[in-house]
Amino acid sequence: MARNFGRTRRAARRGAVALLGPLLCLGPPASGPAGAVVGGRPAPEAAGSAVMVLSSNGGVCTGIVVAADAVLTAGHCVAARAEHRVHYKDEAGAPVLAEIAARALHPGYDAGAVAGRRRSVDLALVRLADPLPSRFVPAALSAAMPRAGERLTLSGYGVAAAGVARSTGTYRSVELDVIEPYGPSRILVWLAAGAGGASACQGDSGGPIGAGSAILAVSAWAAGKACGGVSQGVLLGPQRDWIDRTLSGWRTAARWSGA
Repeated sequence: MARNFGRTRRAARRGAVALLGPLLCLGPPASGPAGAVVGGRPAPEAAGSAVMVLSSNGGVCTGIVVAADAVLTAGHCVAARAEHRVHYKDEAGAPVLAEIAARALHPGYDAGAVAGRRRSVDLALVRLADPLPSRFVPAALSAAMPRAGERLTLSGYGVAAAGVARSTGTYRSVELDVIEPYGPSRILVWLAAGAGGASACQGDSGGPIGAGSAILAVSAWAAGKACGGVSQGVLLGPQRDWIDRTLSGWRTAARWSGA
């Protein structure tokens, strides 16, 4: 497996394509996994609470640091029968592949949701074998429920343009408008494509969707084979109990905005 991760690390450094897997779906069938931020701007100043989640099968996702040794991501990013690592760079810029000691898929996650047109809560938490360096700051989570017309920031380590694998690995952000194509949802948030087709794309699954410094949702899906369509995220408020109970079992806790 070490050789597989060697290949994964090299792919991440070149810019690997996103992990392909079952996605959260409530409404029409999903078109593809959320990946990199197409049309976004590099945002290294906002990457202090984000890492990459790599799979030995070559998959690349984004993850949100919620505690010194815990990362929140999309369920499909770690559901595959593969080995996974959290990737970041040390102070000298050298890549680190951190071992994962525990994994928790949301009990509402359904790997066959897309094919069966069923509801699925595409979230997962992973616990690291060792704490992240102190320069990583746990993100503030929010139980806020956004509504149509609000503007949220979507971020991730995915590609800058669909199919351009070498662009993976730079943290990018873009502001997008909330839409409600099927009416208000208790589980999901949808974001319309921005100017020039700005959206999530390959590699952004598991990345944050937030307002200011608070994270409201986790990216899980992007419409269109070439991205540039609607981006979808799993709202954290309705899943707060699961997040808190899971982290409590690991003897840690998330930081909730306003709590």
